[in-house]
Amino acid sequence: MILAEFDSNKEAIINPSHATSKIENLPKVGITCFSIQLVNFLVETFKAQIIAEISTANGIRPIYKIIYKNMELVLFMSSVGAPACVGIFEEIISMGLEKLIMFGTCGTLVKEISELGIIIPTSAIRDEGTSYHYMEASDEVSVNEKYREEFKEILKEHNYSYVEGKTWTTDAFYRETKVKVEKRKAAGCICVEMECASMSAVAKFRGVDFFEFFYAADNLDDAIWDKRSLDNEERLTEKEQICYLSLKLALVI
Repeated sequence: MILAEFDSNKEAIINPSHATSKIENLPKVGITCFSIQLVNFLVETFKAQIIAEISTANGIRPIYKIIYKNMELVLFMSSVGAPACVGIFEEIISMGLEKLIMFGTCGTLVKEISELGIIIPTSAIRDEGTSYHYMEASDEVSVNEKYREEFKEILKEHNYSYVEGKTWTTDAFYRETKVKVEKRKAAGCICVEMECASMSAVAKFRGVDFFEFFYAADNLDDAIWDKRSLDNEERLTEKEQICYLSLKLALVI
């Protein structure tokens, strides 16, 4: 089975260091999300400075430095989908990043989870391919072993309700069929997304800290798909406030 052919050798033929270089005095903690609107909000709010760039066939991805409460942080936008998301992560680790906080939307598999409700994943089902290149084959990967309690304290302090549970990481969002949704729910999943298992596997492989949380968007727990506030422009002010949760966590890790 191809997915069982994990190779633990950290040196590959093409390495992240071939694409980027160490950056002197790079902040050790970074935050990232998938929404251009939220990245632009943070860039404008904190007068971000471009400190590096990642070049791809799709264009240039700026890497910013922001200052929040006297703490310098890396800020960048992640790409949707595990392979592209992991590629950017690998290069920023190579630049010198040691800790990353990621946040973004997920689909809920439990309709009682409120729209924009905060979800803290505790493990991820590996229904994608990227993670199998970073750790031995298994059905799941544990996530958020560190900083979960610190994050929950921040949520309580700022009156955010939350749920914890297993997430389903899949490559194929147009193949989230009713049968598969029911299987994942039976396995304990409360949400679905495209990157968590892979990003967690990379962090373990490279020896860096990684924490991810979601805010609930579309609902798959019904006969008909409910888009809710999946669109980037929907309930944008509330999403902008969710950004601050990542900043506050960055201060304590």
